[in-house]
Amino acid sequence: MSAVYINSAASISAQEILQEDFFNDLKPENAVQVVKAVEPNYKEFIPPAMIRRMSKTVKMSTVASRYALEEAGIEKPDAIIVGTGMGCSQDSEKFLKNVIENNEEFLTPTYFIQSTHNTVAGQIALGLQCHAYNFTYVNTSSALEFSFLDAQLQINDGEAENVLVGSTDEQTERTMELYKLNNSIKKHEDLPADFLSSSTNGVIWGEGSSFFVLGKEQTEKSYAKLKDIRIINKMSKGGIQNFILDFLGKNNLSPQDIDALILGFSGDQDSDTYYHSAMDLFPDSALLYYKHLSGEFNTASGFSTFMACHILKQQQIPEVMMINAVKKENIKYVLLYNHLLGTDHSLVLLERI
Repeated sequence: MSAVYINSAASISAQEILQEDFFNDLKPENAVQVVKAVEPNYKEFIPPAMIRRMSKTVKMSTVASRYALEEAGIEKPDAIIVGTGMGCSQDSEKFLKNVIENNEEFLTPTYFIQSTHNTVAGQIALGLQCHAYNFTYVNTSSALEFSFLDAQLQINDGEAENVLVGSTDEQTERTMELYKLNNSIKKHEDLPADFLSSSTNGVIWGEGSSFFVLGKEQTEKSYAKLKDIRIINKMSKGGIQNFILDFLGKNNLSPQDIDALILGFSGDQDSDTYYHSAMDLFPDSALLYYKHLSGEFNTASGFSTFMACHILKQQQIPEVMMINAVKKENIKYVLLYNHLLGTDHSLVLLERI
């Protein structure tokens, strides 16, 4: 497929990154089990009567998508594609709680209607009065990458010129309790977390919403060229280097051509071995990590894509993200590698324009 352009990028996360100069204000979060997103003042974007009926992920996505569209100068996209791992979990929990408390009788349908995973994409379309292609991908940690692939297809096939692509996931009280019970979330005694050389399992869980406008044509505001994406569900720990080398070879590149490699270190000792193996291929590249800033969640790669876009545009790497001391004066290629606890591995290649 032909490359497409990322013409805007917006994100709501555990960092205050809706402000212009946020690179110097990034703060690691390594001492709590669950890190929450810094939410904007929703009343500036959404009528108060609607806010009360919206779950957190819908509110975050509504604001992030509006920022992305405004930055790209687009009123109505030709398609809306959203990736999510957990969907509208808050309304799902409310509906199930309602079922139990009312003995499955006299149930109001509101929570059920709003609990479906495609609620986010639908609400954005309703707000924009956009009747174009509308799709939601639910592919755990590769949901955003599948959304990007779909957007590329829509643009390459001439079905769309500008596509709004987003990723979003929220936290819910009961789900976080279950994640703690099965040790997906780090125990209190294992905090603060060491993200790069952890000796314990489990992660710090986060949440957030990131949106991008992908376009057929480059604009004055373009961040990067989305060159290629590759996704695989499961892979042996010894197979990651071949996976990366095959991907780079397909794009006529070698590890020496990659100026910055962004890795999804989560602090889980078992699954982070994939990242350590990947690092060995790039001794001359700037090695970066990001989940100490965003937390781990199904679509955390949206935050890393947002950061990669700004790194390419500003030609600057925040020190808080650096693993090694390599600094590149000219950052042309950025490779993002992510997975969620050892499954759904994805590679995303971005090029400076």
